Amino acid sequence: MRDQLILLPGWAFGPAALQPLCEALAEQAPELTVSVEALPELADAGAWLDALDARLPTDSWLAGWSLGGMLATQLAARRLDTCRGLVTLASNPCFRARAQWPEAMDAEIFDTFHEAFRLDPQETLKRFRMLCSRGGYDPRTLARQLQVSQAQSSVEVLDAGLQLLAQLDGRDALHGYFGPQLHLFGGQDALVPVTACEAVRRWMPGARAELIDGASHAFPLERADEVATAILTIMRSAEA
Repeated sequence: MRDQLILLPGWAFGPAALQPLCEALAEQAPELTVSVEALPELADAGAWLDALDARLPTDSWLAGWSLGGMLATQLAARRLDTCRGLVTLASNPCFRARAQWPEAMDAEIFDTFHEAFRLDPQETLKRFRMLCSRGGYDPRTLARQLQVSQAQSSVEVLDAGLQLLAQLDGRDALHGYFGPQLHLFGGQDALVPVTACEAVRRWMPGARAELIDGASHAFPLERADEVATAILTIMRSAEA
């Protein structure tokens, strides 16, 4: 396998959050080139996608966790034939619920969270780490791992990321990208409803959407070997 795979982390986290997955992929497919790229450090939410498009190499697979998956989806639809395939991990096409996509976080809950972040960023980030780890095998240990891998971004950059979580709608992008797609969801995810998996299956019958039983929002860290196997399976099937 000579493919290149780019991994994008979730909101508020740096590349270290996906290092366990990167290592699992390297162990299972040493010939694969894998890189974990940081999200843009920009206070202008509207500039993030252009920044990623300018920085990330083409002719590669794009994968992302949560917000990283939402951005990877938009970038795949923009690049079309120069994107080899798309993988999203605990990533909802719409993170904040809307009338046409209720299988997401309640809009009022999200808006309250966003306001809380603006009032007390550090306390809200702590709460976010706990939500990410809820439902995992060992939530406390997982939350500590997340704290270590948290990005040292400014409040302005983090706020821009929350704006993207509220605004991005990946449904058209999923339909507009014709390459292989894999969408993995956690069965115990406290941030992305389990119903989002079936909703993606209905929206994109040709794509693979799978549920990992007993997995938290942070399953790319906690279940790295399992996630790596799923990613390599679709990559190899696309090559066949």
